[in-house]
Amino acid sequence: MNNFFLSIEKVSVQLNGRQVLKDINLLIGEKEQWAITGPGGSGKTVLIHTICGQHFFTGKISASFGTQENFQHRIAVVEQQHRFRDITNRSDFYYQQRYNSFDAERTLTVREDLDLFFSVEKKMKNGFSKTELIQLLRIDELLDEPLIQLSNGENKRLQLVKALLMEGELLILDQPFIGLDISGRQILHKVLNELSAKGIRLMLVGSGPEIPEYITHVAELNEGLLKSSGLKKDFKFHNIDDKPLPFIDAGQLKYIHRGLSDEFDFAVRMVDVNIKYGDKYVLRHIDWKVRKAEKWSLSGPNGAGKSTLLSLITADNPQAYANEIYLFDRKRGTGESIWDIKRRIGYISPELHLYFDSGATAFQTVASGLFDTIGLFRQLNQEQYDLVKYWMQLIQLLSVQDKLLSQLSLGEQRIILLARALIKNPPLLILDEPCQGLDEVNTLFFKAMIDHFCQTFHTTLIYVSHYHQEIPECVNLFLYLENGMIAQKTERQNS
Repeated sequence: MNNFFLSIEKVSVQLNGRQVLKDINLLIGEKEQWAITGPGGSGKTVLIHTICGQHFFTGKISASFGTQENFQHRIAVVEQQHRFRDITNRSDFYYQQRYNSFDAERTLTVREDLDLFFSVEKKMKNGFSKTELIQLLRIDELLDEPLIQLSNGENKRLQLVKALLMEGELLILDQPFIGLDISGRQILHKVLNELSAKGIRLMLVGSGPEIPEYITHVAELNEGLLKSSGLKKDFKFHNIDDKPLPFIDAGQLKYIHRGLSDEFDFAVRMVDVNIKYGDKYVLRHIDWKVRKAEKWSLSGPNGAGKSTLLSLITADNPQAYANEIYLFDRKRGTGESIWDIKRRIGYISPELHLYFDSGATAFQTVASGLFDTIGLFRQLNQEQYDLVKYWMQLIQLLSVQDKLLSQLSLGEQRIILLARALIKNPPLLILDEPCQGLDEVNTLFFKAMIDHFCQTFHTTLIYVSHYHQEIPECVNLFLYLENGMIAQKTERQNS
C-alpha cells in the first residue's frame, strides 16, 4: 500500500449559489499518478482550483508535503487559459493587439519573461536544467518572440516550462494537450513520461478516454459527484453511445433569415501575400481563393501562421493594406471599414474567448454578435431581443442566460460563443479551434450544429483544428500551412 500523499475528505463547494462539488472523497498515494476525467461541467477544474486553495470549501484537504495552510504553495498548475502582463504591468489586452507591432514592443519577450520568472541555471530535483527544459519543449526557437504574438500552442509550452521550473511537489495540468499540434502533443507526452519516471507527481485533467501510459489511477466526476475512482487498468469509461446527445432541430434553422448580403463570387482571394514582423516572415507567398459556399479546413503546426492568415480576413491585421487581398470581391484599402467586413463574418478563436468581456452574461455574449463587439454596449430593440432568446433556446442554454460567461463550464462557454458567431447568419464563418477542450458530447453537438447550419444556408466555412475527428462532415477542401507557406492543398474525394 502506497503511503498517503494527498487526501480529499467530504469536500463540497458552492459557487454563486450552485452546488458544484458534493462530498468528494479521494485518497492519493505517494507513488500514484492520477487523471481526473468527466464530461464538461462536471466540476474537474473547480476541484483542482479547490485543491490549490482558490475556492472556499467544506470538508478537509491535507497533503504529506505541508500543512493545510501552506501545502498549496508547493503545487504547480498549468491552466487551460493564461493571461500575461506587458512591461507596464497591464493585462487588459484585446485580441487584435497580437497583430500590431507597437503593442508587441510593449510586451516582454519569452526570454525576458523566463529570466524574470527564473534566472538561475542549475539542475533541479526533477533532473532538468532551465536550458534543457527550454530545448525539450522547443521554446529555444521562441526566445526573442513577444509574448503577445505566441500562438495558443506556443503559449501552452511556455507555461509548462514555467510550471516545471517551480519544482513543486505536485504538477497539475488542466487539459494540457488542447491547442497543441501533433508534434507538440508527442513532445509533452515524452516530457511527462520522463517526469513520472523521475518520481514527479502528476495530476492531469481531461474530458476524454485518452489517458497517457504513465497515469496509474483515474477518477471520474459527473455533475459534481465522484462517480468512480481506482486503477487505470480496471477503469471503465462510459461509452459515448450511452450518453444522451443534445437534439438539434434542423427545422428551426429554416426560420432564420440571412439578413446580410451574400452577393459575391469569392469570400477570400489572396495574391502573393507576405507578412513579416521585423526581419521575420510569418507568411510568405500566400495565394488562396475561397469561393462562395466552399467549406475549407485550415491546418498546420503551432506557429505555422494560421492565426495570422485568419487575422487578414477578419480585418484585425493592419498589414492587410500592404498586400493584395480581396474580401467579398472588394480589395482591402478601397474605402471599406473594418465593420463592413466584420458584419459579414462569424468568428470564434481561443484568443477571442480569452479576451472576451468577463463581465458579460451568456445572453449579452450572444447579443454582442449582432454588433461584432467584445461585450454588449448598447440597447437591443424588441426584434434583436427576441432573436437572442431564440438562439439561447436553440442551443439549449436558456436556463443560464443570466449567468456570467465566466461562471459557465468551458463547454457551455464555447456553445455560447458559437451562437454569437451564428446569430447574424453571416455568409462567412471562421471557426478557429472551436472545440478546444470540449468533451465528446459537446463536440458532436458542435459539429452537428455547424453541418446543419452550413448546409441550410450554403455558408462559406473556414475551420481550424489540430484534430481530424473535430472537423465537420461538410468540409471537403484542405489547406495545410508550414513555416508560413502553403505546403499542401487537397480536396476530399467522395467515396
